[in-house]
Amino acid sequence: MKYPIGIQNFEKLRREGYAYVDKTALMYKMVSEGSYYFLSRPRRFGKSLMVSTLEAFFSGKKELFEGLYAGTVDWEWKEYPILHLDLNVKKYDTATSLNDILDRALLGWEDLYPPKWKDPSLEGRFELVVKAAAEQTGRPVVILVDEYDKPLLQTIDNEALQTEYRNTLKAFYGVLKSCDAHIKFAFLTGVTKFGKVSVFSDLNNLKDISMLPQYSTICGITEQELHANFDDSVKEVAAFNELTQEECYERLRLDYDGYHFNEYAKEGVYNPFSLLNTLSFKVFRDYWFETGTPSFLVYQLKKTCYPLENMTVEEVSTDTLNSIDILNENPLPLLYQSGYLTLKSYDREFDTFTLGFPNREVEQGFIKYLLPFYTPKVEDKNRFAVAQFIKDVRSGNAEDFMHRLEDFFATGNYEVVGRAEKYFQNTLYVFFRLLGFYVDVERHTANGRMDVLIQTPQYIYILELKVDKTATDALQQIEDKGYARPFEGDSRTLYKIGINFSTETKLIDWVI
Repeated sequence: MKYPIGIQNFEKLRREGYAYVDKTALMYKMVSEGSYYFLSRPRRFGKSLMVSTLEAFFSGKKELFEGLYAGTVDWEWKEYPILHLDLNVKKYDTATSLNDILDRALLGWEDLYPPKWKDPSLEGRFELVVKAAAEQTGRPVVILVDEYDKPLLQTIDNEALQTEYRNTLKAFYGVLKSCDAHIKFAFLTGVTKFGKVSVFSDLNNLKDISMLPQYSTICGITEQELHANFDDSVKEVAAFNELTQEECYERLRLDYDGYHFNEYAKEGVYNPFSLLNTLSFKVFRDYWFETGTPSFLVYQLKKTCYPLENMTVEEVSTDTLNSIDILNENPLPLLYQSGYLTLKSYDREFDTFTLGFPNREVEQGFIKYLLPFYTPKVEDKNRFAVAQFIKDVRSGNAEDFMHRLEDFFATGNYEVVGRAEKYFQNTLYVFFRLLGFYVDVERHTANGRMDVLIQTPQYIYILELKVDKTATDALQQIEDKGYARPFEGDSRTLYKIGINFSTETKLIDWVI
């Protein structure tokens, strides 16, 4: 089997015999039921391939759809004029970057469909070329925009440049509404949906299908599709890793499944990039996470000084999730739309969602990625090694791992972003979540429950955290609240550890 890893061109995929999971039924549903669509999905989820599939469909290339759902429908298979804009091809770091890419696209379209007159503005030229293409071919135009939000994501830390880009794109995409009579179909994709004061505020004829249950599986691979298309491949992966086939399926689910895009989704969707890489190379790795660094996400988390432990407990509304308001400092919509969090539960009465990590790859990768952003810049990295910290926990060396943690905060040479107590809490959150991949760590944040519980086959650690009090106060709370009582009959060695962080010195003191 030839796996289409990195293949985003539908014609190449079909002509060269790559595996293809048929999504053309959902594509045809869009084409036959409406004209203007927007789809938000995480990167590497197949958005560009869907754009390319639509391009082949509206080019009348029926032979490419033989054996697929779209090849069986009653369609005229005419060739429509297509204006395809891909904004994923440039680095956007100057005032002219966006204008340059739009100008280049317009020049190509104007060569194909020369307008009768000229307009100096980008949006004016776009409008003229849409009308010219429709008039010269006698058919309405198909407009396909891939990664519409790339310029906005790359400038999320540059408010002035982002505002300039937003205004440019708002006027440019506004042509989709003003030229409705000349447009057959329009499809825009991106990772995020910037709302309210952004590019879609006036484009009310665009149907957002990102959270509609009918289109939950338009990108990604379902459990049923995995079994139907790749069962033999899973057998090969299982044999290579000395697993049973069922164990292999369970490992695939644990690592790459779990994406839910609306409250009606009964089963998750697999990340297609990681899944196909695993099937191809037969090795379980964090393929999706290794191909991109979500620096804009960390910027937003640090800018808002967001408490990381709230990521998987805070409730958010549908309206909040479905749009990113740049004036809103809640980073959760950005984390959700980018694929680092997904829908875990839904409260129908209040129309709110609770989020969580979709799978092990994302959770472990994201926590590891956060580590250097929430930790001191240690010159001598041997002073604090996560691996050694884990070994100390497993071996019952409480004094040693607390000395390591003390050294870690004592290194200095770090920037505290926002309030110092949030820095302390976020730093410990990252470490204990990372620790949880190797030992059993359970965090509780409700009043009256222990802050951190760590369990290994031989040891139990109860940690209570305080800010600007004393380590003795923290230890006393463990006693007063009776946190150790559930383990009175346990044969394992139990450690009670009180930790206090000083916002003045940025250091910890502790007592066991």
